[in-house]
Amino acid sequence: MSAAASPLALEAGGLRFSNPVLLASGTAAYGREVAGVMDLDVLGGIVTKAVSVEPRRGAPAPRVAEWSGGMVNAVGLANPGVGRVRAEELPWLAKNVRDARVLVNVVGREAGDFAIVVGALDAEPGLDAFELNVSCPNVKAGGLEFGADETALRAVVAGCRAVTRRPLFVKLSPTLGDVAAAARVAVDAGADGITLVNTLPGLVIDVHKRRPALGLGSGGVSGHGLLPVGVLATAKVRKAVGVPLIGVGGVSSADDALQYMIAGASLVAIGTAALRDPRAPERIIRDLETWCASNRVRSIGDIVGTLEWPA
Repeated sequence: MSAAASPLALEAGGLRFSNPVLLASGTAAYGREVAGVMDLDVLGGIVTKAVSVEPRRGAPAPRVAEWSGGMVNAVGLANPGVGRVRAEELPWLAKNVRDARVLVNVVGREAGDFAIVVGALDAEPGLDAFELNVSCPNVKAGGLEFGADETALRAVVAGCRAVTRRPLFVKLSPTLGDVAAAARVAVDAGADGITLVNTLPGLVIDVHKRRPALGLGSGGVSGHGLLPVGVLATAKVRKAVGVPLIGVGGVSSADDALQYMIAGASLVAIGTAALRDPRAPERIIRDLETWCASNRVRSIGDIVGTLEWPA
């Protein structure tokens, strides 16, 4: 079945996606690392791992630990820096990824860093959009995350908007006091879409050593336990803004993806489930096709935002 005829094809942020399933940032690196275990072009898209102005070594090992509800990680935004991504990673993506959309995740230590990265990559082939990770700490603001500071959030988005016409998705944290208000600020500043949600802070302890399981201590909680948090944030933001949403956090089945979409997400990103089983994204795509056929849904976009709250 061609993408045009598929019930899973849809548009979001001015881009056409063959299906709503993406690989979440941090799970596909820059594509080539997972190309041997999955067909990237079967996906609707991939979100690359973070890109910063300068290379980052990241957090000390171990960086990942499992718990019964998912995973906790502290990678520390490790990446080779924008120069190497532009010279090595984007050319590979341009050559090897044809149908899947590519969103480049961007981080910074201060507001201006985001625009530097976006501006440096904007004219390069191999990408379709940017995802701004405003959940990272703003060193100029004493470590407060960009998304929690309206002034900083507006500066990040407006700065990136000034240097690109490509779609901008802003990734927000579930720890925000008013995630819908932050989404409105981002959209007012020029965002084309919102990603919900980033990880939650958490701690997993090795009870035999009586020490944190991660080298950094605490980390970000992901996996199935995050699903209801992300779905609720998606429903709240859907009521507040009219731009496309990417739902991420705890998706491991078609049912999980459908929850995000009914709550208001046009796209869903898979992270921890793909790390555990690289075949999970393709399975979810097949199961979504089956669900559409069984429920006589001609276009999966028709279910987006159809959640009915109790009276």
